[in-house]
Amino acid sequence: MIKSLIINPGSTSTKVGIFEDETLVKEETLRHSTEEIESYASIIDQKDFRKNIILDFLKKENIDIKSFNVIVGRGGLLRPIPGGTYECTDALLEDLRKGVQGQHASNLGGILAREIGDEIGVPSYIVDPVVVDEMEPVARISGVPEIERVSIDHPLNQKAVARRYAKEIGKKYDEISVIVVHMGGGTSTGVHKNGKMVDVYAALNGDGAFSPERANGIPAKALVDMCFSGKYTYDEMKKKIVGYGGLNAYLGTNDMREVNKMCDEGNEKAILVRDAFIYQICKNIGACATVLKGKVDQIILTGGIAYGQVITDAIKERVDWICPVTVYPGEDELLALAQGAIRVLNGEEKAQQY
Repeated sequence: MIKSLIINPGSTSTKVGIFEDETLVKEETLRHSTEEIESYASIIDQKDFRKNIILDFLKKENIDIKSFNVIVGRGGLLRPIPGGTYECTDALLEDLRKGVQGQHASNLGGILAREIGDEIGVPSYIVDPVVVDEMEPVARISGVPEIERVSIDHPLNQKAVARRYAKEIGKKYDEISVIVVHMGGGTSTGVHKNGKMVDVYAALNGDGAFSPERANGIPAKALVDMCFSGKYTYDEMKKKIVGYGGLNAYLGTNDMREVNKMCDEGNEKAILVRDAFIYQICKNIGACATVLKGKVDQIILTGGIAYGQVITDAIKERVDWICPVTVYPGEDELLALAQGAIRVLNGEEKAQQY
């Protein structure tokens, strides 16, 4: 049996999971007040604070820290890398501390995993961080030489559900070709071909369908005109694109459940915006099908919004002529992190070196 401690730091919380093989024994979201977080000058400065909270939680639950075989952290904003499970090496930790692609709470995941792992003498890993980039060269061309299409999205959940589907049909991840649509606060639509995510409409790059919090797919000239209109600062424009775009901008909420309620009450604007969300997701799926030349084994819908049957049924109605559609609602990131370590420790794959 492999007993793992999973650490997933977020901006105002640290999720902790304890697994015995793939069975979740204990899960807890350790929340941090705004005052606590703001008392630290940087995210990296929060390391000891978050570590102590994790250790206090384990002590409270009478869980011996030395009982774990492996510690796994959520991967952060590293340099672009292929998918896989990565050892928390010195080089990886150095780039997490630097924040080579930005500072985010998830950067602490690998750092905390390595420190705790070293203290008890067990390995530490990260799995499929947001910077996983396996795009083919042809997919990188944007039309503007100074700007390259890149992949920063939801590889942890996308790859986890693709593996889940492969296992259910008796195949391996590298034996299938699927399109995975992650629908949460951000959306991403990925093309998974023979074990790699070869193209993606990425959630953080203004690419593809809008989401509850992100604009994406904005007509370029109109956006440039808006940026240089003198009406908005740089920070205001960034928030219009990521944070206050999408559903937030049109309907004042980032919760699709609230939007569904508005639609049920006959709100015509909400109905139009929700229809547009579905419409754009389906356009992304259709475009991704061309990457696979129409040879798509399955379309997979996942993320929190996939709990809404009205939306998943509407997507199916538009795209199931391409291939069947499977729905795996939610995003079980803790399990996905545990599974990455299990695959390495069981010899199913080798740990990657950053």
